[in-house]
Amino acid sequence: MVRGRITGLAASDIRFPTSLGHHGSDAMHPDPDYSAAYVVIETDARDGLKGYGLTFTLGKGTEVVVCAVNALSIHVVNKDLEEIVNDFRGFYRQLTSDGQLRWIGPEKGAVHLATAAVLNAIWDLWAKQEGKPLWKLLVDMDPKQLLSCIDFRYITDALTEEEAHEILQNGLLGKKEREEQMLKHGYPAYTTSCAWLGYPDQQLKQLCTEALKDGWTRFKVKVGADLPDDIRRCRLIREMIGPDKTLMLDANQRWEVKEAIEWVTKLAEFKPLWIEEPTSPDDILGHAAISKALAPLGIGVATGEQCHNRVIFKQLLQAKALSYLQIDSCRLGSVNENLSVLLMAKKFQIPVCPHAGGVGLCELVQHLIIFDYISVSGSLENRMCEYVDHLHEHFKYPAIIKKASYVPPQDAGYSTEMKEESARKYLFPQGEVWQKILCKP
Repeated sequence: MVRGRITGLAASDIRFPTSLGHHGSDAMHPDPDYSAAYVVIETDARDGLKGYGLTFTLGKGTEVVVCAVNALSIHVVNKDLEEIVNDFRGFYRQLTSDGQLRWIGPEKGAVHLATAAVLNAIWDLWAKQEGKPLWKLLVDMDPKQLLSCIDFRYITDALTEEEAHEILQNGLLGKKEREEQMLKHGYPAYTTSCAWLGYPDQQLKQLCTEALKDGWTRFKVKVGADLPDDIRRCRLIREMIGPDKTLMLDANQRWEVKEAIEWVTKLAEFKPLWIEEPTSPDDILGHAAISKALAPLGIGVATGEQCHNRVIFKQLLQAKALSYLQIDSCRLGSVNENLSVLLMAKKFQIPVCPHAGGVGLCELVQHLIIFDYISVSGSLENRMCEYVDHLHEHFKYPAIIKKASYVPPQDAGYSTEMKEESARKYLFPQGEVWQKILCKP
């Protein structure tokens, strides 16, 4: 039973100095500090439950997203939670259609990241009040209720609400069995933690050896800065993992379209499953050209972690510009918008392989992909979810990996809540860690 009036919304700038160890480094982002605009929502309900939400950033600029969260708070504070969830589509549109804030979007950039953080907190609170993990809350929803959370504006030329309802109705068949399968075996994952671009060879070898011992069979390598070095590193990884394990490449938007085709063609000998973000995430036709050129080599194109919204995903699907779709739980407008993209991916028969490289992203996106398998796609063919082994110790309900698979969360909520000690320690710039780093002579 949803209850309570929202009485407070607080936003914090939390930053982890991951750049010191080159964790998360790639061809476009050599020194990321994994960070989050962290939102806490309180209500006047007697249960005392709070909603926690976040959106992922790379350090600088997090303060801008926090400002955007505060600007959106006027639409949230004093709202009745039951009123929100009973008209979630309307509430989503209220946040994304603010007559003044919309101008610096719309539905993109810092304002949309802030929207994701706010809505993630609301979904966390809703799931907690229902006593269910987020994925279970979604799985148990009636199709009509689920669809009432989605804004179909701008995508009805690709997916109508009636078509989405049919997809969910068809997903009811075998749903119980798929849920049991998830609880028993988990959702298959791949690792990005072994081959960040800034890691020296010795560290790369050590991490790869450990991952193999732990049962990992799918590995992603960062590429794009230097072709001879990419060839050397890909050869090293392929020799370590052997010919039968899966290898993926990620250029993080580094190349021009023609350059991407030429570069990846020279890496084709290492049999990569996909090239991720080969060019600008906004270039739909460029991705389509790359996809068409690389298809004869058996290499797919993956993208999505920096797609602004459902409209960009719609066009990527319509243009046959991607082979693997990578939703992001904090780039899009929270669960609401991700639901629409999952349903479009099902209609276009494109496998979803979520992005989860960043603080908190593994914790969040596991819920979405488990729901997708149980209620939407019904398939694990060519599907896997990214995993990075960083910063999970700062979350109250960290993602759990067993046998290279995500174990479905059992705690109520969206797994978004950080430990209070961590939130205080890494608060920027007043937290203990940052006071030490920033005060160094």
